[in-house]
Amino acid sequence: MKAALTKSAAPIRRIHPIAGTIALLTIASFWLATVTAEIWGSAATVALVKTAIPWGFLLLVPALAVTGGSGMALAKGGQAGGGLVARKRRRMAIVAANGMLVLIPSALFLAARAGAGRFDTGFVFVQAIELVAGAVNLTLLCLNLRDGIRMARGRKALPSG
Repeated sequence: MKAALTKSAAPIRRIHPIAGTIALLTIASFWLATVTAEIWGSAATVALVKTAIPWGFLLLVPALAVTGGSGMALAKGGQAGGGLVARKRRRMAIVAANGMLVLIPSALFLAARAGAGRFDTGFVFVQAIELVAGAVNLTLLCLNLRDGIRMARGRKALPSG
């Protein structure tokens, strides 16, 4: 039975880190593109970046869904990783709430404003909130990546019998 569980989890163990890495890199690219455009770009560059980001949700949302679903599947059947699993779950709850309540609405607001050429105080205020919330999510996802690597190393160290 143990071998069957391990075998059935093998594809999930491959998919989970790939989807997580895609999500992390997508969020990082949003954040870095925003900061770069704001520091060195013109208003047209900022508008291009801010209107492109919602299109990136077409990659990000499925990557996060696959990461979350595969993570829950891997965590089933016990406390693989011990407290690391609980920490990863808590972080992901914050990441999800932050994304749905702050980041997605902010990105849509900023895209609409940038598309209309309205770089006013409201734009700057929401942009600042978005950058902070994005940095929080990047930090939490990096911590989850670190803990996922620790968990994977722990699995490899377990005896196979």
